[in-house]
Amino acid sequence: MVKAVLFDLDGTLLNRDESLKNFILDQYSRLQDGLGHINKKQFTERFITLDNRGYVWKDKVYAQLIEEFDIQDYTVNFLLEDYIKHFKNHCIPFPNLIVMLRKLQKLGCSLGIISNGMTEFQLHNIRALGIESYFQTILISEKEGLRKPDPLIFQKALEQIKVSANECLFVGDHPENDVRASKKVGMTSVWKKDTYWDNIIADYTIENLIEIINIVEVLRSYESIRVNS
Repeated sequence: MVKAVLFDLDGTLLNRDESLKNFILDQYSRLQDGLGHINKKQFTERFITLDNRGYVWKDKVYAQLIEEFDIQDYTVNFLLEDYIKHFKNHCIPFPNLIVMLRKLQKLGCSLGIISNGMTEFQLHNIRALGIESYFQTILISEKEGLRKPDPLIFQKALEQIKVSANECLFVGDHPENDVRASKKVGMTSVWKKDTYWDNIIADYTIENLIEIINIVEVLRSYESIRVNS
């Protein structure tokens, strides 16, 4: 029986691509004195490319931007601190996020987040989405000293919410860090579809978060039939 649902954050609950675009445009606008000599479209597109979907930390991104665009008024540290301070103001959830979490609560599911990233930065984003209170556990790689796809971070979450792997769904967008890693631990994997990847083998694939409710209900009905047969 499904007793818990664990989630990735970026690309799963947080629409990071759109959030990042909004932040970049805002930063460009606010820092016109030092960035105005750069074409806005070029700056935005180059930032997104260097960011590599969040897998390159922003000190390296800004160092490269400063070199390529001859930015002289701002240092790497200044731009990085600006990113850390302001990104949370641009967090965009995927559709039906709150509705989905409330429905899972009504179904009695324990909820958790396992996210790679910097602790305070990710916590700020979770709070900006207004979802922190829904979760019984939130594990972030920096604080835990573990990163997905390491099975230990999944096992730690299971221990904290007191369920076994076969009683838990894991929902994420990354083929290796989320889908394959959770399956290896014994969880039911749910891939939050992302057009960046193709042909991902998961137990379930969703396009909208609200679809998770149906998966939980169907799995519970299968279990009920099996037990009563």
